[in-house]
Order: sequence, then structure tokens, then C-alpha cells
Amino acid sequence: TLTHIAQVSGCKTVLTLPELVAGLPDGLGDVTPIDLHTPPSRTQATGPALAGPDDPAFILFTSGTTGTPNGVIVTHANLANVLLTAPGNLGMRPGKTVAQILSIAFDMAAWEMLGALANGATLLIRGKDIAQTVAQAHIVIATPSILSTIDPDSCPQIETVAVAGEPCPRDLAETWAERARFFNACGPTETTIVNTADPFRPDDELLTIGRPTPNNTVYILGDDLTPLTIGEIGEMWAGGACVSAGYLANPELTKARYRDDPFLGRGKMFRTRDLGSWTTDGQLIHHGRVDDQVKIRGFRVELDAVSGAMESTPGCIRAVALKLDNTTLVGFVSPQIDPAAARESVAKALPYYAVPRQVFALPELPRTERGKIDKAALMALARDHLTAAEAAQ
Repeated sequence: TLTHIAQVSGCKTVLTLPELVAGLPDGLGDVTPIDLHTPPSRTQATGPALAGPDDPAFILFTSGTTGTPNGVIVTHANLANVLLTAPGNLGMRPGKTVAQILSIAFDMAAWEMLGALANGATLLIRGKDIAQTVAQAHIVIATPSILSTIDPDSCPQIETVAVAGEPCPRDLAETWAERARFFNACGPTETTIVNTADPFRPDDELLTIGRPTPNNTVYILGDDLTPLTIGEIGEMWAGGACVSAGYLANPELTKARYRDDPFLGRGKMFRTRDLGSWTTDGQLIHHGRVDDQVKIRGFRVELDAVSGAMESTPGCIRAVALKLDNTTLVGFVSPQIDPAAARESVAKALPYYAVPRQVFALPELPRTERGKIDKAALMALARDHLTAAEAAQ
């Protein structure tokens, strides 16, 4: 992966820690070890004094559906639009502290770091203890999986909380919304961190992903790219200032996912691969990924709906549903509640074919380095367990 990124980006310098130099592949360019215990020397900056709005600010490599990382080109204009307008600025200003708890390989970390930098807030860089850092912060940005590990009672200073990256359980949103301004936001890397957000209150009828952020648009389109009516579920396309400059050195993929925006009549729109629908008051409901709408025994099932039903079980904090094969759904709940109760919750809310064959109760759901639920690890766990059970019969 590192070799691919170095070749595609044409990088000339790699900054790393001394103890990691030996693990780097050959041919990455000049490797500059950074000693964190020695103050850096001050050198005269060279190169252009200012960057233009359309110049790249950073290139973030996503995992890519094919396993090959794709470099998303995010411009200064893209970032300025989300970080310097409300609600994307999240109230960051001098005197406010922002927790830096996310992996820097995750675009939401740019929300923490560059948001604080651009608005004059103080960035609290965590050590190994995430909860300790969050307890000192006024503003926290997290995935729901990470936020669910934090005790709200230990965070008396929290004023604003924003989550994105994966579906947020309503109970988690209500818990934090009782203490702080709470935003359930959404947006892939290609739309510059997030492109929808709106405050959520505990008495709101629906937990939505909000409205398009300033200077941005969202279109709910059918297969033929025609707009759907309010309430209809379709694929979300993003337009406006959020749309990034495309994929680095991959014109084919850029052409497939970015299109000229026929509705604004200017710029590009991006195919998010997320399913959504409009509410009558102009908010967006997220219905999962296109890939998460699966067929089980010939019936269409939305995995997020199954996860949500399991999360309605008393005591359940997080839940995930996965398709094991064409006839089998499996579920995972945390913490270790009664699996039968979780299956019953699904049976009460959804048709019989959406009920998981088996529910696994875990103390905590595994997470990726980016703080999202590790679905690959859960799938491996389910396959190993069912294979062992079949062998024992």
C-alpha cells in the first residue's frame, strides 16, 4: 500500500519516526526521521507564498472497493467551505478546545485538526487514552463506535459533539444531545469530510443526517438520474462546493463517479453510493449504502434496518447485521445482551426473512483503525463459528 501511494502521488519525501524507518519498503523517496524529543529547527520556507483555492490541500487515500487505495484530491476551497461556515465549524474559536482522537488516515481527522487550526481553537492531541482527552474538550468529533465508548458524565465541558462515518444509534444520539449540541453528519471523503449536518434534539421525531451544508446540494436520484419525489428512496448525489477534484492519476474512476452537474448547471456532482430520502421539511434520511441493500432468499433487506431493530433491544448499545450468503443473515450486538431478545426485536419490527439466523453477543464490537466497526473481522468470526458448529454436527 505504501509503495502504491508513493508511486501514484510522486512523493519525494517521507516523514516518519526513527523506530519505523526499518519497516518502510524501498523506493519511497527521501526518508526523514522525526525525533519527537528534539525541537525542530526553524528553516526558511521556500516555494509559492500562497496556494490558490483550486490547489490541492491534501490527498487522502481511501481503502477503495477493489483493495487498491484511491487518492482523493481535496482542495483549499473544498476545506474552506466546510471548516469556515456553520455548522461545519462546530463553534470552534479561540478559547475552545477540540479533541484530536481519530486516526490521521481518516478524513474526519482533518475536521479536528484543520478545523481547530483555521478557527483559532486549541487542539488536544491524545495519547493512548481517548476518554482522558475527550474529558478535557469542548468540541468532539467521532464515529458512533468511538463515541459509544465514552462516558458522558466524565465530560462536563463538552459543548458540541459531531458524529459521522457510520450509522448512529438513536439512543447514543439522545444521550449526548441531552448534554450538548449534537450533529449526526454524513459525507464520503470525496465530498470533503461531510456535506450534510443539522442539530439533533432528543425530542426530534427522526434522527436524520440533517440538511446540505452551506453552498452544497444533495440530489436523490433514480437509476436514470431523474430526481425522485419526497419520501422516495434513491441514490444520493452530492453537488456544490463540497465536491472534490477527483481521484489522483485515475481518470477512469473519476469519470465514473464524478459527473457534470445538470441541476446547478456548473461544476461537478459526485455519486456517493449512499441511499437516502427527503423528509417534508427538507432533511435527509440515510438508508444505508447501495451495497448494504442485499437480497436474502430473493427478498430485499436493508442491513441498517436490521441493525436498528437490534439496537432497540434493552441494554444494546451497538448492533450490526451482515449478509453471510444468499440465505443467511447474521447479527452482532454489544454489550453481551441476550441474543434471543435481539432476534425477537427484529422479528417484531421486520419481516421474517430479515431476522438473523444467529446473533452473536460481544463485550465490544471490533473497530478498524479509523474507528468504524470492523465488518471484515465480524464476518470472519461468524464464518468460523458456523463452520465449527456444522463440523460438530
